[in-house]
Amino acid sequence: MATSGQPTLSVVIPIYNEEQCIDMLYERLTAALADVEGGYEIVFANDGSHDRSEEMLRELISRDERLSLVNLSRNFGHQPAISAGLAQAAGRCVVIMDGDLQDPPEVIPELLAKWREGNMVVLAHRRSRREGVVRAWLYRMFYALLGSVSDYPIPLDAGVFGLIDRRVADQLRNLTEHNRFLPGLRAWVGFSQAVVPYDRDERAAGRPKQSLIRLTRYALDAVFSFSYKPLRLSLAVGLAISIPCLAYATILVVKRILGVDVVKGFTTPTVAILFLGGVQLISIGILGEYIGRVYDEVKARPLYIISEVFRKSNATDAAEGDG
Repeated sequence: MATSGQPTLSVVIPIYNEEQCIDMLYERLTAALADVEGGYEIVFANDGSHDRSEEMLRELISRDERLSLVNLSRNFGHQPAISAGLAQAAGRCVVIMDGDLQDPPEVIPELLAKWREGNMVVLAHRRSRREGVVRAWLYRMFYALLGSVSDYPIPLDAGVFGLIDRRVADQLRNLTEHNRFLPGLRAWVGFSQAVVPYDRDERAAGRPKQSLIRLTRYALDAVFSFSYKPLRLSLAVGLAISIPCLAYATILVVKRILGVDVVKGFTTPTVAILFLGGVQLISIGILGEYIGRVYDEVKARPLYIISEVFRKSNATDAAEGDG
């Protein structure tokens, strides 16, 4: 059902090499959204895919004018791709979800129902998740760490999947920081919230596109973007070590003045040097994480570069832009 004017709902989906999921994703999405009052649009943000994802999406768009495709000039990453999709979304509310069908489209009507009750943000809370043992354990560790260090509450076990009102989407678009953790930014902007629990599925097909290295970087962005506690912890550890060391040094000086023999050897100074050196390197590493993020912001490069926006209505036009 095509609609004129502003649709009620926009669905933003970042895509990176998801050719095995696209057809299933489209079928389940259109079925789940068939009864959306006021119409909907689906915005696919192609994050530099090098499989048949773009070709398949163009074919779908040629048959369904509710779809649009935002092609990025290269692979900028999951969070920038979401931001590029948000920039093109025109709906009164926006649902953000991944393209691997771990986020079930059938939950979207429940998210919409909560939004119609007046909630500006509707979080999809993972009641359970089907993951490998290692990934499941790492996710639990990450959320435990994030909950303990965050300087203000970030809902745990709620990823990017969820619904935001148009006003919330506009506020998120105005946040230009480069190292983005969308669940944290969504919590930071505030507004009234509701929660819809769901069971997170396995990937419909293919292999996970987020490697453990990328997930680790994502976790670091979450911690260092929303907490100063690592800096405070390094200061506390430094004080906790410096004070006993100063006391120990004082004792050695007094012994030397009094002529009391001090045990000769290299064990004590070697252990002390290695220990203190390790603490200093850890502290420098923490500072480096923050300084690196400051460096990214100072460069002020765009989050992404759009090479083309493809819709059925302007299928032959290319639009360039950045954000």
